[in-house]
Amino acid sequence: TLVTIMTHFLADILRQPEELRRMLNHLRNSGQDALRDAATAIRNAREIYLTGVGASWNAALSVLPLFTVSGCRVYMQETPELLHFARFSAKSVVIVLSRSGKSIEVVNLLTKARTEGATVIGITCSEEGTLAKEAQLAIVLPTKLDHAISVNTYTSLAGATAALASVSGGHSGDRLIDHLLASIDNVEQSMPDWRARVEESAWIDPDVSTYFLGRGCSVGSCHEARLLWEEGAKAPATA
Repeated sequence: TLVTIMTHFLADILRQPEELRRMLNHLRNSGQDALRDAATAIRNAREIYLTGVGASWNAALSVLPLFTVSGCRVYMQETPELLHFARFSAKSVVIVLSRSGKSIEVVNLLTKARTEGATVIGITCSEEGTLAKEAQLAIVLPTKLDHAISVNTYTSLAGATAALASVSGGHSGDRLIDHLLASIDNVEQSMPDWRARVEESAWIDPDVSTYFLGRGCSVGSCHEARLLWEEGAKAPATA
């Protein structure tokens, strides 16, 4: 019998299908104009920067290959590095991923971009954050913030930025959203079986280092898994 203590962390994990459906339907409906405006800015840019910190950076790692496939040449740097070493121009577009939109690195990067004339596309889960309020083009997702460790906010940022990459490449965001919604339905049906398998598994050992391996879009998932292992399981891991 599967016996699991319901923590805030687990509750956040289990509500992902609901949150992702809400986010994707938002992009298809009321958020459609913001998505298209951001894609137009990307197509007209001379250089494109993609950035984030922590889990938001991992979401960016997941999406970079999709921009590449769409024909967009994107520079990736973590926000603190971009803040201190990049030089923008009036033809620069900076895509900033941030769950709250309030971290000091993001706030300072907004000031830098504004001073140097760059256009900021903000993708965030909080309409109260500085990123949502000050980005020239803001894609604000209706995802409820997690209790502590990033779960729903990570997957929502990755999904929304994937849709942006698709539209920027001239593809229909609807087709991608249809595929993602279908995959979410499949995940929801499989989750009870996955939980049982995890409970019965003998390989999960908090005293053993875990390595997560992947390529392409899976690289970001590996780094996020490492972060969850360290923050949630308090166990050593690498990606």
